[in-house]
Amino acid sequence: MTEAEDRKPQSDEARGPYDPEVTSEFAVPEGVEVSPAPEAEGSAFSRPSTYSARSAPAAFTPADGIPVVSLAKDVPWQDRMRTMLRMPVAERPAPEPVVKAEEGGPAVPRVLDLTLRIGELLLAGGEGAEDVEAAMFAVCRSYGLDRCEPTVTFTLLSISYQPSLVEDPVTASRTVRRRGTDYTRLAAVFRLVDDLSDPEAHVSLEEAYRRLAEIRRNRHPYPTWVLTGASGLLAGAASVLVGGDAVVFVAAMVAAMLGDRLAWLCAGRGLPEFYQFLVAAMPSVAMGIALTLAHVDVEASAVITGGLFALLPGRALVAGVQDGLTGFYITAAARLLEVMYLFVGIVVGVLVMLYVGVQLGARLNPDAVLGGSDRPLWQIGSSMLLSLTFAVLLQQERSTVLAVTLNGGVAWCVYGAMHYTGEISPVASTAVAAGVVGLFGQLLARYRFASALPYTTAAIGPLLPGSAVYFGLLAIAQNEVDKGLGSLTKAAALAMAIAIGVNLGNEVSRLFLRIGSAEKRKAAKRTRGF
Repeated sequence: MTEAEDRKPQSDEARGPYDPEVTSEFAVPEGVEVSPAPEAEGSAFSRPSTYSARSAPAAFTPADGIPVVSLAKDVPWQDRMRTMLRMPVAERPAPEPVVKAEEGGPAVPRVLDLTLRIGELLLAGGEGAEDVEAAMFAVCRSYGLDRCEPTVTFTLLSISYQPSLVEDPVTASRTVRRRGTDYTRLAAVFRLVDDLSDPEAHVSLEEAYRRLAEIRRNRHPYPTWVLTGASGLLAGAASVLVGGDAVVFVAAMVAAMLGDRLAWLCAGRGLPEFYQFLVAAMPSVAMGIALTLAHVDVEASAVITGGLFALLPGRALVAGVQDGLTGFYITAAARLLEVMYLFVGIVVGVLVMLYVGVQLGARLNPDAVLGGSDRPLWQIGSSMLLSLTFAVLLQQERSTVLAVTLNGGVAWCVYGAMHYTGEISPVASTAVAAGVVGLFGQLLARYRFASALPYTTAAIGPLLPGSAVYFGLLAIAQNEVDKGLGSLTKAAALAMAIAIGVNLGNEVSRLFLRIGSAEKRKAAKRTRGF
């Protein structure tokens, strides 16, 4: 070998894999003593390198012991899962052995994906955040994933599962971009979660995916023309509810159907919901103004009020207030902001037509009082028709329409007895009537092991503050801002009374249910850091 070849650097292959001369620039020089490296800490839950079991302090145990939680197995899964979600993670009872998992254990990514897809359908259908979390927790727990934490916000779903205290968690998320009202699909998802939670059902992952795909593909139970007719009947029933006659009924029905068709046209063009509500609010006001200008002896205010009943976002309002009362403040704020935008769209549409009517010389009296307390039978019948048509618009199952219709009639009877007969304030009467709706709806839902929304949302339709909204906007259009703001404030108070009453009725209904308890402390009690 020449001197030049000797100076030429040799490759690793030329030296050989076991060449003792091969060193690294990071190698420790000879003669330097190195202490053994501590145990690697792979995650935040790994045992610290300085930990010693012999010198560790004694574990703390409360003097009265650790509370033992007992959950009743004959109650709906919603209540059992909600009870465990409200407990600290360390105190949740471990699930029973699962037979649905394969020999190698459940496929964690697929279980999490199925959980997120089910939660997406529930959240898009208008279900409350706490109920969505309960459903997601039930799905994971049914496949043996007990150390999971679901998180629900207005548009984002996420879930984290940690196999053990020394392993890194697995996290997945899903975004909810489209929302639609279809309570038939919502009920089908609840049945799927109920079957998954049943230890005797043994629903495999493939079967659950197949059923979920069928739920997504199912068409709405009512065609478009039925929805348009239901919208017209709802407006007509609402106009009779506030004192209208047969002519007012027909006028309100025609105007609401025209507004519904215009809203469908805007939706087909891809316009946001704000503009859809703006356009849908115009025909009813235009019809009332036209009847006034034609000197037709009818209650034009009843026509306009009936049209507004079909547009007020009562469902989103109840869901937003419910999320706030149960501690989901981010989701509640987003839902209430959505309600505000939709309401502003209605306000803009109504104000535009009212300004036009005032300029044309239409004599609309903002001090008029709509009533009909001397026609209790007509009011009860109108309230039941309003609830029935509202249920059709929400795409409810036919088996639930009768129950929600009766619930709406009961709500109006309670309101009429308190307000008209007992002369109690409308806000208090509305809150009590909404509480009855929530109570009966929750009990019916627990009896059917289903969601409570199909039994409560349509039943609050007769209680919506349509007349207060109209008279407030009319006063503003006639430059009586103080009076208009007072009427709108009353409408907001009535809307909050409805939402709080429904939620209170839901909570009261749980007093009749045996959910489970813990020694020394209730399992469903929320912890506040201590």
